Amino acid sequence: MKILVGYDGSNAAKNALNLAKKHALAFGAAVIVVYSMKKDSQTTPGNIEEAQKLLEYTKQFFSIDTIPVETHLLVRGFTPGEDLVEFAQERQVEEIVVGLKKTSPVGKMVFGSNARYVILNARCPVVTVK
Repeated sequence: MKILVGYDGSNAAKNALNLAKKHALAFGAAVIVVYSMKKDSQTTPGNIEEAQKLLEYTKQFFSIDTIPVETHLLVRGFTPGEDLVEFAQERQVEEIVVGLKKTSPVGKMVFGSNARYVILNARCPVVTVK
């Protein structure tokens, strides 16, 4: 079994890591952690380096319990939600775990919701945590 976790370093994403760890231990699963960056002016060398540090943290987080883990920094021009759904399909993932951030209704309308996109478009079960 493979579990995909969307990670961006936020508290919600850390909660997603914790749940993915519980599921991986219970089901003997491997974990794939993805940090998605949209290719734009925010994709600076400094931001990429910070994302790589966050991914290194996740490797250590799972390795402590000898859970097989791989990490991926994706800069493919997609939104994070699109990246997670596409990557899950490419890797034949059986479960996606994402953290939910509280957003106002207007914020969701203007900026969209990556978690909402994943929930509605993933071909596998999606587990959300706050």
